Amino acid sequence: MRDRNTNGFGGPGPIVGPPLDLNLLRTFLAVYRTGSFTAAARLLGLSQPTVTTQIRALERQFGRELFERRARGVTPAPYADELAARIVEPLDSLAAVAGPAGGPEDGPAEPVHLAGPAELLSRCVLPGLAPLIDKGVRLRITPGLTEPLLDDLRAGRHDLVIATFRPRGRTLTAAPLNDEEFVLVTSPSWARRLGAPQHIVAALHGVPLVAYAEDLPIVRRYWRHVFGRRLVRQPDLTVPDLNGVKAAVVGGTGFSVLPRYLCAEELASGALVLLHDPDDPPINTAFLVQRPGTSGSPHVALVRDHLLQAARDW
Repeated sequence: MRDRNTNGFGGPGPIVGPPLDLNLLRTFLAVYRTGSFTAAARLLGLSQPTVTTQIRALERQFGRELFERRARGVTPAPYADELAARIVEPLDSLAAVAGPAGGPEDGPAEPVHLAGPAELLSRCVLPGLAPLIDKGVRLRITPGLTEPLLDDLRAGRHDLVIATFRPRGRTLTAAPLNDEEFVLVTSPSWARRLGAPQHIVAALHGVPLVAYAEDLPIVRRYWRHVFGRRLVRQPDLTVPDLNGVKAAVVGGTGFSVLPRYLCAEELASGALVLLHDPDDPPINTAFLVQRPGTSGSPHVALVRDHLLQAARDW
């Protein structure tokens, strides 16, 4: 067994033993970043068996497992986290001088795969992508729910994911993107019927409830945060799309709770009416999530920085 203080990656000491092959380290870093042998092979221009062989060779050299094989991709072992932390900066600096290994020198950069909630993508992200496209960035956008999108990110299917919560664990890194405020809204016709009630909760008892899902995740959270009580009722209409929920409420179906960014125009025009304006509205933070380290695509950092800057105006 190697001494922890001298192996270079299990402790603070210098690297000892046979010289390390830089190609093996590049392959390790690609697997570490993509979370997948298949995705790493595609990134490096290698076959998957070659990537597997190189990782096994590196594991034999270090005398310990670097990745735990899963049904979908791989998860770094604790030793892999230490190794990645040591080599990421020098290898990225080398790549900046020599160019990425295994890729065509003059070919276009790989597309950046960005995923997130459909409503946030369509309302906030997509209208602001022109500067990136002008710089030659190619984008592939995938809408979806946070949990499966994060699984796909770990497996190397996406480069960046806008998540509705901060993921746990060490396999992903997250930066706060923006805060979305939730508002209680209805149509002008229902607002006129309700008048100016003293107790809004009691007044809404007979008003149809439109919700995103049967378990009312957004509405229940609003009730708990603002009114300090549990909402006990079933939705009258469910639409698994917040734009659909908004459309139904605008059409006079009833009331709902929506992110303010999604209905700001309707509130300004009078197509929707704010039913309650608490001093402390519920807020949810969205996060921009990626795998640790710098992606092999030179444009991922451009997209990430653009989104973090643009989110200030959402």
